[in-house]
Amino acid sequence: MNVDKLMLQLEQKHPGEVEYLQAVREVLESIEDIYNQNPQFEAAGIVERIVEPDRILTFKVPWVGDDGKVNVNLAYRVQFNNAIGPYKGGLRFHPSVNLSGLKFLGFEQIFKNSLTTLPMGGGKGGSDFDPKGKSDAEVMRFCQGFMMELWKFIGPETDVPAGDIGVGGREIGFLYGMYRKLARENTGILTGKGGNWGGSVIRPEATGFGNVYFAKEMLATKSETFEGKTVAISGFGNVSWGAALKATELGAKVVAISGPDGYIYDADGIAGEKIDYMLELRASNNDVVAPYAEKFPNAKFFAGQKPWNQKVDIALPCAIQNELNKEDAELLVKNGCICISEGANMPCTPEAIEVIQDNKLLYGPGKAANAGGVATSGLEMSQNSMKLNWSREEVDTKLHSIMCNIHEACVAYGKDATGHVDYVKGANIAGFLKVANAMIDQGVI
Repeated sequence: MNVDKLMLQLEQKHPGEVEYLQAVREVLESIEDIYNQNPQFEAAGIVERIVEPDRILTFKVPWVGDDGKVNVNLAYRVQFNNAIGPYKGGLRFHPSVNLSGLKFLGFEQIFKNSLTTLPMGGGKGGSDFDPKGKSDAEVMRFCQGFMMELWKFIGPETDVPAGDIGVGGREIGFLYGMYRKLARENTGILTGKGGNWGGSVIRPEATGFGNVYFAKEMLATKSETFEGKTVAISGFGNVSWGAALKATELGAKVVAISGPDGYIYDADGIAGEKIDYMLELRASNNDVVAPYAEKFPNAKFFAGQKPWNQKVDIALPCAIQNELNKEDAELLVKNGCICISEGANMPCTPEAIEVIQDNKLLYGPGKAANAGGVATSGLEMSQNSMKLNWSREEVDTKLHSIMCNIHEACVAYGKDATGHVDYVKGANIAGFLKVANAMIDQGVI
């Protein structure tokens, strides 16, 4: 395999798909050596097959607003690879949604799902619909229209979507209701469902919990813990909420959290009623964190800035792709940060990752560190299949175990002769090998 040659071919076939091409290059560079050591992969054309989706569904969703106006949004489902299980990946409703972004997310999902060891393939979907500022009735009509097109292509053993940015409990409920009506069955077709109708406990906070569990394992390799550490988190959605809860539980002090309007710095720590207030702000659908500083006067609000210029021990980027750039990474290094663990998908730019790795910081890439969300979705699927519900303690214990196993796999494939662990390389190789071997076992299809 020649990575540059393959990337040139992909760039010619998919011009302008920046996020997708970035994600593919990162994986190919990590697996190049082990791929070339296994001629059966080349003979089976594994790379050429794995970098292209099995299929891409594109459709329009017309819906009527409360004002009677007809609106039309574009929607997609990218079914990327199902060699080890049904396609699995979230739905994202946000104006920024485009095919390149969804292909990047679906490609990443293949390896993330593989790392969990649960039988789930990779997929992703969504629409450029913006739930922000819409009434419940408008969101319901859009979700029903979206599912009218999608339902024929998904199923509990075919493709199991979940929530993502812009798709929370409300949206999952509307989507599931329409699927149930159309398919005339109650199945585990979506994850992130309500607790009264098939959902799993701790699913909303699971990605954040898992991210902290992974960081905890990385810290342990340096005889460090969360106890007494300061933490900065970007975003204030479910991932950030879960990360703040678990980091605080493990003895850390979360001092910074951000939104699209800027970030909050609270030297006293963001915990308890303060986290509850962040949830209130998020639920308002206004996407602002500024009111936090008005309610808690000891805190400071920095408009239009990111939290990475604060002196912290641990950074957890949990917002969106490419949010932490080279300059941010240099600031974190300068201020003595020892660990960066990704709660979002590809939140660090390639230039930032280079700075982080050159300075030997502990670095958890998203496909490993934020796999807790899809792992708990997999646990929700298991509970649905068995027609039962596990307790909070059971789910949390299983999630913790999965994240520890992911860490072990990353170490196994990413540790060099000096003892340093390249978690990017380890995660990519461990995730790839399971899928590649499954593809070989099943023939060229």
